[in-house]
Amino acid sequence: MAPPRARALLLPLAAATVLVASTIFLFAAAGTSRWRPADTGLPVPATHAGFSAVPVSPRASSATKSQELSFLDENGRPDDPSSSSSSSSASVTGRCDPRDAAVRVFMYDMPPEFHFGLLGWAPPSGDAGAVWPDVSSGAAPRYPGGLNQQHSVEYWLTLDLLAPTSSASSLCGAAVRVADHRDADVVFVPFFASLSYNRHSRAAPPEKVSRDRSLQEKLVRYLVARPEWKRSGGADHVVVAHHPNSLLHARLALFPAMFVLSDFGRYHPRVASLEKDLIAPYRHMAKTFVNDTAGFDDRPTLLYFRGAIYRKEGGNIRQELYNMLKDEKDVLFSFGSVQDHGVSKASQGMHSSKFCLNIAGDTPSSNRLFDAIVSHCVPVIISDDIELPYEDILDYSKFSIFVRSSDAVKKGYLMRLIKGVDKRRWTRMWKRLKEVDKHFEYQFPSQKDDAVQMIWQALARKVPSIRLKAHRFRRSSRSERGSK
Repeated sequence: MAPPRARALLLPLAAATVLVASTIFLFAAAGTSRWRPADTGLPVPATHAGFSAVPVSPRASSATKSQELSFLDENGRPDDPSSSSSSSSASVTGRCDPRDAAVRVFMYDMPPEFHFGLLGWAPPSGDAGAVWPDVSSGAAPRYPGGLNQQHSVEYWLTLDLLAPTSSASSLCGAAVRVADHRDADVVFVPFFASLSYNRHSRAAPPEKVSRDRSLQEKLVRYLVARPEWKRSGGADHVVVAHHPNSLLHARLALFPAMFVLSDFGRYHPRVASLEKDLIAPYRHMAKTFVNDTAGFDDRPTLLYFRGAIYRKEGGNIRQELYNMLKDEKDVLFSFGSVQDHGVSKASQGMHSSKFCLNIAGDTPSSNRLFDAIVSHCVPVIISDDIELPYEDILDYSKFSIFVRSSDAVKKGYLMRLIKGVDKRRWTRMWKRLKEVDKHFEYQFPSQKDDAVQMIWQALARKVPSIRLKAHRFRRSSRSERGSK
């Protein structure tokens, strides 16, 4: 027999063994169900008429479907977007489940003067309180033509959020609009900043302040007063200001937000940067070369450029290159503009050229690059400070040639470089252009991997850093309140 001291030690050990065995037996008897914290999601506010956002549906109970261990966010909501119940919910209900989208977006119901009112749209008679046009049929207020369209990014993103998501055949796109900002990854600000600048940046007498500036001042007052802005300090807000001169009067006040831009040429590094913000493609002006079979031998022009030759700031290089290349054989370097059927001529020229010059202008970027891409004319990019859309996942070197400005102006350098690209290498780049051109098409309704979807996906990749900034803001703001 064991001594008394040994028996005293064995009794707790035996009790623990029995307890563990009982627990294992109970879990085995329960089948495949696993324990998880209870769902304590807050109720989603009812949506008003005409609002097409998708409320986040409660998760299936553990009684009907096995659940993985999940956690709750700071609002007491399940924070598990990868849960297998997401795809099940979408397939059973026939609705787009917000958790299946790359990014969940809350959009402000701002007055029409900030968005479609700039297009001349007004609420229909009998519904004076309506904020948004009905786009359920696929029709939408038209955006102005000409050069306005190259900076129309905010228009296409807003339309995508307004698109219906509840039809039985509907699948989630890259973004889905949610009804409650607490369910959102980001908050979208539907201000047509580029159109406001293009149309209303000059004061019309007797006004002393332009309509564009007035709208920007209203925008700042609107946003900083919103609880959504106060909750994150604006870090989770998305503001589109694609025209380089748009949002001139508000950008300093709104810089905590993510800006969707064409480049950083006219932004201070403390206001905009690649770390915080997003580069979106211009809407191309040239016609997409559909069913393109015009290969190397079918494009008689070696190098093509049509546009403004005399530019200021970083665009001075255009004049130098013009003087160097204007007499070169198989090179077409000419002045051109939108007038006199300029877009049509540019399309024809690019479709019949092997290489297309993209030279820095007043800013590092221009829509000429995207005209070349959809024309399947291999871009020759001479812009040292250019930033490119989706470059974190798209390797532009596989379908473009990059040349430093200092090298481009060396006598004979550029022509030797281009002539050194043989048919085999050019054909590889041409084929790649035909594969990626869909990423630069703005469409409504948007299509898989088009420009609209690619922008949302790029934004989704920024969500972790956005959350970090928002959480750090709340931490510091709560600390400040506690010290008072």
